[in-house]
Amino acid sequence: MTSNLLSIGKSGLLAAQVGLSTTGHNITNVNVAGYNRQTVEQQTSNANFAGYGYVGTGTEVSQIKRQYDSFMSTQVNAAQSTTSSLNAYYTQISQIDNLLADSTAGLSPSLQDFFKGVQDFSSNPSLVSSRQALLSSASSLTARFQSLSGRLSEIGAGVDSQITSNVAVINTYAKQIAELNTSISQLTVDPQTQPNDLLDQRDQLVNELNKYVKTTAQPGSNNTITLSIGSGQPLVVANRSFELAATPSLTDPNRVEVGYVTGKNVTILLENALTGGSLGGLLEFRSGTLDRVQNSLGKVAAALATTFNEQHKLGQDLNGDMGGDFFKIPDPQIGASRLNSASSTTVLSAKISDPSALTASDYSLKYDGNNYVVTRQTDGARTVINPYPQTTPQTIDGVDFSISGTAAEGDNYVIRPTANVAAGLGVLINDRNKLAAASPITTGAPVSNTGSGKLSAGTIDKTYLEAGNTLSSPVTLSYDKASNALSGFPADKAVTVKGLDGNSTTYPAGTASIPYKEGDNFSFGGINVAMTGVPANGDKYTIAPNTGGVGDNRNAAALAALQTTNILDGGKATFQGSYAETVSFVGNKTREVQVSGLASQALLEQTTSQQQAVSGVNLDEEAANLLRYQQAYQACGKVMQIASTLFDVVIGLGR
Repeated sequence: MTSNLLSIGKSGLLAAQVGLSTTGHNITNVNVAGYNRQTVEQQTSNANFAGYGYVGTGTEVSQIKRQYDSFMSTQVNAAQSTTSSLNAYYTQISQIDNLLADSTAGLSPSLQDFFKGVQDFSSNPSLVSSRQALLSSASSLTARFQSLSGRLSEIGAGVDSQITSNVAVINTYAKQIAELNTSISQLTVDPQTQPNDLLDQRDQLVNELNKYVKTTAQPGSNNTITLSIGSGQPLVVANRSFELAATPSLTDPNRVEVGYVTGKNVTILLENALTGGSLGGLLEFRSGTLDRVQNSLGKVAAALATTFNEQHKLGQDLNGDMGGDFFKIPDPQIGASRLNSASSTTVLSAKISDPSALTASDYSLKYDGNNYVVTRQTDGARTVINPYPQTTPQTIDGVDFSISGTAAEGDNYVIRPTANVAAGLGVLINDRNKLAAASPITTGAPVSNTGSGKLSAGTIDKTYLEAGNTLSSPVTLSYDKASNALSGFPADKAVTVKGLDGNSTTYPAGTASIPYKEGDNFSFGGINVAMTGVPANGDKYTIAPNTGGVGDNRNAAALAALQTTNILDGGKATFQGSYAETVSFVGNKTREVQVSGLASQALLEQTTSQQQAVSGVNLDEEAANLLRYQQAYQACGKVMQIASTLFDVVIGLGR
């Protein structure tokens, strides 16, 4: 009986000692990230049968249990992934928001200064100072476009660098988790005896990994876990880890993409396949905001340069020559995939032809085995190149696509119509005498006319620049009252007459006389004139080349009018209006990401608090446990002391 009592005291003493050690372990690890509180699970030892009943033999420790809730841990990881993604997105987009919103560094002041120079040039077309000021303001405008584009490129380079570093960190964590899987599986002999500290380390690594990329965790065999990312690509399976790779884009060597490594091959992952974590936030920012802003800025630059060039070429400079291109416009950026067949002979070119139809999207061109298909990447809209072979370029969203040669199925190209326009925009004219302020035609009437008919100053369109249309000698129109018709139009030109009611009639070349109605507009060979009033019989009107038109500002006025003309977005926005829409988009998106980030941070704190309530160490509770186990230890010691005294009594009786 004494021996049994001694064993009971000993078992309690050992159990209390384990409790004290576990409590002390909790207290000393209170500040260790990812540590889960451990508790001692005890059970009663098997009793001995003594004839009159079963006599207890004490207690034993059955398990050191980790207070872990997998559901709460999953919630914390998900909240951590979302928060890190939004934080990374906000850090990047706030740079663009500050850049575009800056009243001194933004584009709006330069646009206003440029068109102010155009208006001054229009008011004083013959002044050297006005012409020089226009060239200076144009240079400042192109420099601002280049500066903004350069800053966006710097942000893009920073994103690429962070993507590379994030991929390296992800690979490191995956390797460490796989190593811990190996150690844990080797030490897990009995499900009741688990290596709790190693499990904590692994769970903490998973949490850290979710700061970089969203992962899905599934339990594996022998106490391991399996981690997957993206659309199900495995990252960790048992003791094996897989790698991601930061690799140049297939179509743009200056752009870093994320690839999945399988053996010696690297498969590029779609940017929207990797979500969550800072890596997902960086990829989403680049494709959803940075590319859009860069394309939108280029769209404004392309529209401004294209329309200004078109109008400038319709004017006449001080030398009497037709105006040339004012701005230099880079061609769209085209990238061919490195995986394209070596036998492909495809030759692709793209040119902006209609600035009003431009979008802020990139395009892919892919040969599906039967057709070349152009896909707009923002919404997936597909256009088949038809017919092929082409006789003329096919226009898609204001861009002329010209394709020749042959391709193999799967050959792919990426076309960025406006991405590099702002960076490459330049001023081609450096001679102020070549600024085309005047119109190449002039109209007039002899003082001998007796009627009230008046011919407008006249305008020209781009048809005038075609061969054979340039006016080399005067055209004299005569009015015949009897037939109420005008004659004298060039015999080799068709004449289109448009009335005030909007109806048009086209008369073939060589028509001797054309009926007249007050307010009619006459167009031939790119020349457009309107007549008002009632001419008298025999009245004459001339349309002649503009010689010596130094003070003529008609073309300069048309250039100045471009500032308030709705040209972009299908003729719904001005240059500044389109830029303002981009600024508004960035501002709204920045605020959206900021608000979402704050909400996600609050959710992370809430879920972490709930998780810590279950798994965290409470020092007050542990202090109470110390006292409880100390008292149990002392009590069990007293039991053993009493057992020793009883044993001495028994020995004494034997003497």
